Amino acid sequence: MASSTSLLSEDQFLCPICLDVFTRPVSTPCGHNFCMSCLSNYWDGATVCRCPLCKETFEIRPDLKVNTCISEHTLVGPMATQEDRICKVHTRLLTLFCKNDKALLCDVCAGSRHANHNVVPVQQARTEMKALLEEAEAAAQRMIQERLHRVSAIKGLVTQTATESENLMACSGQGLMMLVSELHESQAELVRVMEEKQKEAEDEAAGFISSMETENSSLLPPTMDLSTFKMSDGTNVSRVCALSAMRQHEVSVVLDPTTAHALLVISVDRKQVRYNSCAGLWPNQLPNQNTFTEHLAVIGDRGFSAQKFYFEVFVGQKTEWCLGVATASIQRIGPFLRSPQSGLWAIWFLVDMFETFSCPNVPVYLGKVEKVGVFVDYDGGHISFYDVQNAKLIYSFTDCLFTEELYPYFNPCPKMYFCVPPTC
Repeated sequence: MASSTSLLSEDQFLCPICLDVFTRPVSTPCGHNFCMSCLSNYWDGATVCRCPLCKETFEIRPDLKVNTCISEHTLVGPMATQEDRICKVHTRLLTLFCKNDKALLCDVCAGSRHANHNVVPVQQARTEMKALLEEAEAAAQRMIQERLHRVSAIKGLVTQTATESENLMACSGQGLMMLVSELHESQAELVRVMEEKQKEAEDEAAGFISSMETENSSLLPPTMDLSTFKMSDGTNVSRVCALSAMRQHEVSVVLDPTTAHALLVISVDRKQVRYNSCAGLWPNQLPNQNTFTEHLAVIGDRGFSAQKFYFEVFVGQKTEWCLGVATASIQRIGPFLRSPQSGLWAIWFLVDMFETFSCPNVPVYLGKVEKVGVFVDYDGGHISFYDVQNAKLIYSFTDCLFTEELYPYFNPCPKMYFCVPPTC
C-alpha cells in the first residue's frame, strides 16, 4: 500500500519560512513543520520561542528532531540565509504576500499598513504565480508555433515566386527585344516632334518678349527690356514665364495721401512718391490717425485679401529704400520694432545688399536692382520679391498667416533713424 505522504500536495513539502523544499525537516509540538536551520535561526533572534505559524508559545525551547517521514521528500538543499524571510521591522516571519504592493509581509504588517489590501498566504501567492507563469509559457509556445508556421508559408511563397519569375523572364525576353526594335523605329519621329515643340516655344517666347517691351508699368517707367534673355537658355526662359504668370495677377496701385509721412511728396496721379526734407514745412495735409508719424512711409489706397496680386515698383538708382506689404492695422504713430509681429513683410535695400525688415543685419541678396516685382499669394501665405530686369528671385516670405487685408507699402527712407531693431 502506498504511503499516505505521497498524497500530499507539493506545497505541503515547502518550508513556511524559506518557501523551499524541506531540508532536514523538524516538527514543533504544535504540529507544524520547518527546516531545522530556518526554525533555529528564527528562534535564535527571538526572546520567546513561538511557532512561526500559529504563534503558540513554548516555555522551554523544544529539542528539534528530524522528521524522517517528511525528509524522504526533501529534494533540494536549504537557502544560505533566511534574513530575507524575516520582517526587518517586526522580526517576525514573512508568511503573507500583498498583491497590491507586491511585497512579503509579516502578520503585524498585514494588520497595520496593509489592512485594506488584498493579502494572501505566501503559499497561495506562489501557487497563483506559478499558474500565471505556466500560462504565459504556454502562450509563448503557441506564438512560437504560429510564427514557425508563417515562416514556412513565406518560404513556400518565395519558392513559388522565384519559379514564376523565371518563367516570366523567359517569356518576356522575346517581348523586350521587339520593344527595343520599336523604340529605335520611333526615335526619329520623337526627335522630329521635339524639334517642332522647341520651335513653337521659341516663337511663343519671342512674342512674349515683344509684348513685354511695349508694356508700361502702372506705377513706374516702361517695363524692362527682356531682349537680353537668350531663349536657348532654358533657365532664363523659365524665369520669364514665371514673371509672365505672376503678371496675370497684376493690379493697379495708387497711393493713399492720407497715410503719407509729412516729409513725403505724392504725385498728382498718386503713382509716385519721393522724399523732400522741406516738405514738412508746407505739409499737404494735417496729420491724422492714419498718417505715419516717424516712418517715411505711405501705403496704397486699396487692400487685398483671399487672392493673388502682383505689382511692380521702379526704384532706379536709389541706394536706400523699403518695399513690401502691410496689414491695415500696422502701427502708424511712433516707431515700432523690426520683428515678424510688426504686420509688415518688406525687403530693405542698403547700398548693394538686401535684408528683410523683420530681421536686420542679415543679408538675403546681394546686388542692385532698378525694378522690383512683388507677388502675394494671400491664401498660400507666400510673398516673393523679384529683380524684374534679371528675372531673379530676391527673397520670399513663406508659411505666413494673414488675417487682415494687405496694402502695398512704400518707403523712400533716406535715413532709417526711427526704428529700434531687435536682435534677429
